[in-house]
Amino acid sequence: MWMGIDLGTQSVRAVVAGDRGEILGSGSAPLAGRRDGVRHEQSPLDWWTAVCAASRQALRDCPAPRALAVCATSGTVLLGDRTGRPLTPGVMYDDGRAATEAATARTPPSWALPKVMWLLKEYGGGAGDAVRVMHQADLVLARLAGTPLPTDSSHALKTGYDLERDAWPHRRFGELGLPDGLFPDVVRPGRRIGEVGRAAAAETGIPAGTLLVSGMTDGCAAQIASGALTVGSWNSVLGTTLVLKGVTSSPVVDRAGVVYNHRAPDGLWLPGGASGVGGGALTAAFPGVDPARMDALAGEHEPARVVAYPLAAPGERFPFAAPEATGFLLGEPATDAEHWAALLTGVGLVERLCLDYLDLLGAQLYGRLTFTGGAVRSGHWSRLRADILGRPVHIPRYSEPALGMAVLAAYGARATTTLQAAAGRMVRLRHVLHPHPVRTAWYTEPYLTLVDELERRGWLPGPVAAHARTRAQSS
Repeated sequence: MWMGIDLGTQSVRAVVAGDRGEILGSGSAPLAGRRDGVRHEQSPLDWWTAVCAASRQALRDCPAPRALAVCATSGTVLLGDRTGRPLTPGVMYDDGRAATEAATARTPPSWALPKVMWLLKEYGGGAGDAVRVMHQADLVLARLAGTPLPTDSSHALKTGYDLERDAWPHRRFGELGLPDGLFPDVVRPGRRIGEVGRAAAAETGIPAGTLLVSGMTDGCAAQIASGALTVGSWNSVLGTTLVLKGVTSSPVVDRAGVVYNHRAPDGLWLPGGASGVGGGALTAAFPGVDPARMDALAGEHEPARVVAYPLAAPGERFPFAAPEATGFLLGEPATDAEHWAALLTGVGLVERLCLDYLDLLGAQLYGRLTFTGGAVRSGHWSRLRADILGRPVHIPRYSEPALGMAVLAAYGARATTTLQAAAGRMVRLRHVLHPHPVRTAWYTEPYLTLVDELERRGWLPGPVAAHARTRAQSS
């Protein structure tokens, strides 16, 4: 039995999976945060409370796991003391208060490194060597083990960890005024790093002695759960926002900093990017509606006459960097159903632009494409996206990041020799969607309209727009 724990934005999810990927137990617990303008914080103690509740639910009717791994949101960070006790709130991945520090560090504002600088300025003055950087997953692992553990290189990436050299860039940190002792030890994902302690066992129901395996970020966890682990394969995670991650034999170099590279446990590279478009735009435009009912109504308005850029909140990170970007509609929807159809289509159009941008950077794109995330519950939306992209799409039976962590736990416990082998045993496909050529042709014109408008507004660079047009015209 293998356990995975996923710390998301709105909830904690825990699953226990068997050797063949069967879900034997699952549990969840909600999370609440504090949002105020660009501020977005959560309480680290709330993370632990939710982990305890979700774990107890997952283990209620199934055998004890042999090992577990934890994933969390990428770029969420806090300061803790030497014992792993939190000293600050958890500053979430989309918190925007470190814009000045991001400019100094020359990183995107969503990264953890500028947030660390901001936290030190706000909370860390005079704390000296007692302060340590902790990622969201680190806090939970410290509570599970009863002592701080090494962080993993996946969660450490946006804190500035150098994946090619497998080291913290201490010289650069010194130039930013960050002391060497501030940062935790780092190991690659899938390494055995500790065991569940007795105190945590009493709170969570996870037996003492259960092996703890170093995890990865939630986007990487979803990629593992999708089975997209061979070179050229890609996974598109669509929930509140859109995240694309793939597998390449070497890092994808992007001087614009839009695409960044994680590293897999076996040394392959996992390039990807995160866009602000997604289901959050639908929720913002139509709070409280029944998505299934709206999907059924929207089918009568395809292709939509209105072109949408469905950004739920200001700022875009992928396929271009534009902090000033905002969502828009080109045209006026006649009905709510047409508006819904335009938003669904708009996400697919941006998804297509993301793949075109990856192609421009030379990324290997020839492998299997999978869809995961909450949006796969909508068969209508998945079929629409497949038509817009014009390529077959594989839908896994279970696509939760928590399952990806269960797969990683199995690999870390040496149940298999490779992560791909663990995924091959534990990841099962539900079905394959094949695009309809006629419907794919429908979306060329709205795609080019969106590309033109994004370039006109100064957000999409000219070379990217030109490459997108070339690919559209040759398809």
